[in-house]
This record gives sequence, structure tokens and C-alpha cells, in this order.
Amino acid sequence: MWKPAPENTLESLRHAIQLHDGIEFDLRLTKDSEVIVHHDATVSVSKERITAPTSWVEDYTLDELEAFGFCSFRTLLEDKVVSEEWRNGGKMGCVELKRPHPKSKVGGGFFGRKTHQQHVTSLIEAADELLNEAQIPSENTVFYAFHTGMKPSIEASSTSRPWAELLPYIPPFGNRQTKRLRALPQFLTHSFSRLVHRHRSAGASMIPAAIEYFVAPLNKMPLGKKVGLTGKGAENLKAAQGGFPVYVWPAKPDVEHALLSAGLTGLTDQSDPEYTWLPSGHARWTQPATMPLTAEQTLLLNGATEDNHLDVLKELKADVTPWNQCNLSERKTLAEGWSKRWAWRTVEGSRHDTDLEASASPPWQAVRLIGHRGSGKTDRPVLQ
Repeated sequence: MWKPAPENTLESLRHAIQLHDGIEFDLRLTKDSEVIVHHDATVSVSKERITAPTSWVEDYTLDELEAFGFCSFRTLLEDKVVSEEWRNGGKMGCVELKRPHPKSKVGGGFFGRKTHQQHVTSLIEAADELLNEAQIPSENTVFYAFHTGMKPSIEASSTSRPWAELLPYIPPFGNRQTKRLRALPQFLTHSFSRLVHRHRSAGASMIPAAIEYFVAPLNKMPLGKKVGLTGKGAENLKAAQGGFPVYVWPAKPDVEHALLSAGLTGLTDQSDPEYTWLPSGHARWTQPATMPLTAEQTLLLNGATEDNHLDVLKELKADVTPWNQCNLSERKTLAEGWSKRWAWRTVEGSRHDTDLEASASPPWQAVRLIGHRGSGKTDRPVLQ
């Protein structure tokens, strides 16, 4: 049986960026101002491997973290497979910036708002410098964070890359249950429409959103008009979204088809290349943006049965033209079809001819399937 590599490792990210339309991963700033790929606030290794008096990631140097087996951002960008897929293959990189725990040496305490803002700015600048050095296009990269000062942090940096703020806000401390409890009031008072308005008015480029906004019963909880993936809820969703890119996590297999069909990008923890049939009764297509299906090919995929879907997938993989190999006419046809299907409101979504022809990346609003933390979230500790 296929088993995912530990999350946020080079092996995991390399696998996912080839299987999906892109990867989502987490970055932290080390003690010596370098950038490490790591999710948790504490070094995610077995306790007996921690010999220092602290376990906060930001209290370690890059060399120390690499010695544990964690991947530096530079190493990720220098990997030939990752760089080729990201730079030239049009794949998306969703970069989640992590704040340090308030108790770490650079955490600034529980009320150190200014320190937090400066730290995120420093992380943005360090990551952006590496991205520029690796010639990763701005149009297929986005920075986001659970950080109420995300806009000031972006403005204080020199980056011109797209960005967004993760809402409801989850603090960088506490266990999973307490974090969710603290986020609940904001979830209840921020309808999906309010999320769209808040991000548009702030100048953000997309919306990272929890699956609870779209799936019953929790999608009934936020105040305001309810949205969903089918029926009236899907109509409300399309009207509120207006083609604005929305990236949803976790895109579990049972909702994946409905999520993508509703015009939302999914962050998936399922990256098994042999997982080809979804619980919803649909054949699985793992690269809807970078291996785009024509209208006729979409009908063929959706008409596949469990008995014949492997033959259908084999036929499609042989016939589909990758986005970065499509000519201008093919790209315009695809973009116009997407725009009509999901009610894109701006010319940004379909792009001008010169942009469509020049860019290796599909339009910003294109629906994608992204590998969450690479090939999916894995158990703790991440590295044994």
C-alpha cells in the first residue's frame, strides 16, 4: 500500500507537486534568519531527540533543524523536480507563514502585536528573496497566514506577490480544541459573503476558507446567507464568490468532486496515485487546472463508471494537453468556458491574450487541486 512521506518534507512535496496542481506548505524563520519548511511551533521530532532546553522552532538555527531532517526552503526551491513544476509547469505554491509561539525567544509574548507583525514581515522578505532567486513567477504563488496584521506585514515588505489572511483567526498557541473554541465566535459572525467582502476590500488576492463554510451541518451556523456545494447553497455561493479564488481545506475525498464542481480549489490530504475512484461515484482527476479538460473531455470523465474509469483516465491522460503546452486559441477556449461556468466577474480571470499566451500558469481564478503540506498531513512527531 502507498504511504505518504512525512508532511512538509522534500519527498512529500516533490511527489505532490507532480500529482496535483500545486502544493501547500508551511514556513518558519529560524534563529539565524533562514527559512525552514515546518508546521508546528515545536520541533516535530521524538522527545528524546530534543537535548536543548527549548523546543520552539524559532530558537534553533537552520543547520540544527536540517540535522533533524527538516527541509530548508532553499533546498526545496533548488530541487529540480519542484523548481521545474513550479516555475515552468504552472503549478501553484501556497505558502503559509507561521508565527512563533509567544513563549519562544522571538515570540514577543502574548500581547506583542508589533513584534508579531515585524516577524512575519521578516519571514515574507526572506521567503520572497529565495523565490525571486529561483525565478518562481508571482502569478502562481501566494502568501497567507493566521495573522491579523497580514496586510501591514505585506505592505512593510518589498514583495509584490499575492497574499491573503486566514480567517477565522487561530492563535499560534493552545491545543487543537482551545484554538477551535477561540476561532468559533469569528466563524459565527463571518458569513462567506463577509469573507469575500473583507478580502476584496483589503486587496487580498484569494480566500483560504475552512470546509465548514460549505458542508452541513456547520455551514448553517454563520450569520447571513448560507452557502453550500449543491442546490440553492451552490447558487448562493456562486453569487457571493463572483469568481474570486477560494481555497478550501480539507478537501476530503467524499466532497472533492462537489467542491471542484462548485468552482472552489481544494487542499487535499489524499495523494495516493492509485486512488482513482471517489466515494461520490466519480473518477478522480488530480490536475484540473494544469492538465485541463475540454468540455467534451469533462463529459467523458463525469460519465465514467467504476468498472471503466481506469480506461477513461488512461485515454484522457494520453489526450489532454497540459496548460503550458496549449496554444493561445486553446487557452482562450478553456478560460472562457471556466469564466462562464463559474461567473468570473473580472477580466483578470480570463486574462488578456498577451498574458494567456505568455504565462505557464493557468488563470488566477482557475479551479485547482493542491497537495496539503505536500502529500498530506501526517502523524506526530513528523520525523521519528
